[in-house]
Amino acid sequence: MRFKSTRGTAPEASFKDAALRCLPPAGPGGIPGGLYVPSTVPDMRQFFLHMDEKTSYPELVATLASSLLQGEFNPLSAARVAESAFNFEPELIRLDNHFSLLSLYNGPTGTFKDFGVAFLAAVLEELLKNTSSAMIISAARGDTGISMARAFQGRKGLTTVLLYPRGTIYGIESGSLASQGGNIIPIQVKGTYDDCQALVTGIINDRPFAERYNVTSANTINPIRLLPQAFYYLYAFIRAKKYLLGDLFFSVPSGNFGNLIAGLYAWKFGMPVNGFIAAMNANNAFGEFIRGGVFTPHSLVPTNSPALDITQPSNYERLASFYKESPAVMRSMVFPAAISNDETVAAIKQAWNEYHVLLDPHSAVAFAAAGKFPRLKDGSDTHTVILATGHPAKEAELVNAASGQTAALPEKLLVMRKRCEPIALIDPHLDALEGAIASCL
Repeated sequence: MRFKSTRGTAPEASFKDAALRCLPPAGPGGIPGGLYVPSTVPDMRQFFLHMDEKTSYPELVATLASSLLQGEFNPLSAARVAESAFNFEPELIRLDNHFSLLSLYNGPTGTFKDFGVAFLAAVLEELLKNTSSAMIISAARGDTGISMARAFQGRKGLTTVLLYPRGTIYGIESGSLASQGGNIIPIQVKGTYDDCQALVTGIINDRPFAERYNVTSANTINPIRLLPQAFYYLYAFIRAKKYLLGDLFFSVPSGNFGNLIAGLYAWKFGMPVNGFIAAMNANNAFGEFIRGGVFTPHSLVPTNSPALDITQPSNYERLASFYKESPAVMRSMVFPAAISNDETVAAIKQAWNEYHVLLDPHSAVAFAAAGKFPRLKDGSDTHTVILATGHPAKEAELVNAASGQTAALPEKLLVMRKRCEPIALIDPHLDALEGAIASCL
């Protein structure tokens, strides 16, 4: 599998190069090279159309990864990656004839991000086995940082630097810290999350430093973090196909739009799907763009689904590349929906009252958007799979108030509340970051 730049300014990259370089090199005059996207997407129907509910998630991942990465991963390598990454899997819950819920919070940190990050960590360890080492430098906050720390801790040949905006860091086990003999280095930046992201991009493009330490990232700028999220769409399909009678849609909580793009990759792999609902909150970042208008960033609106509070999604170029290739097809495949705070709360209540399932507010945005979808009419055979992306106990106060039920945090997630101190507090400058990293090595 090969990757190209969204801006067409860089040579194509192999899977390994995209994983380890993660950003296309700058073009003439130092113009940023955009983001990597697959240059070709193979038809995978010969594999997953013959799978059924007996197929485990690691089996699905191993089969598809081996096919996708012919020439780079043999079947044994793909199987090792799948086994190493996944001792957990999604769960598809059929609610009724019209709706199913795809639970993606069954991983070690209770978020859908566990799937992409775990795959990337296992892939990098396999690619570098007994030959080299790499440094993963990523912007982190909340669930993202905890998921990355858990996926990369103890991975041979991998040192992981997590850049946090000012605030408190939670969920990193003390034994995994580099200062305690581990491989995780948390650094706090005197600035915002955007400053952390800018530092990641800057240090990857600082070629002498990046080449000295073999620097890459676990943020979604790395296509190998994003691509494996397509696998759980296919997993949902092979579980649901036995009861599908008509059109199939997915309702996707959409803030940074990585999950939606992964769904579009699954469609390109050959998944029979009729469309995707881009479920946004009041920020509605891409609503006009999806309808054929121009993407115009606006001021952020704080909502009760904060992970979707994004007005300038970093995956914009990837989504735009889909529309550039076939705008008419894309606008008949992706349907935007904006959900208010009140609608989010009402959706949490409805999901409990009608189906006895608890939803976090981000999943509730997708649930509400699915219920408003105009193609769902009484008596129709349309079926919508709603992505549940986070454990409801993480937003327990809102969930409890809306549903009247107690969303209890599983014991395995309690450690995520434990505070961790950074190894350094730095100004948002590359020289400060490079100095802090050097002091730990």
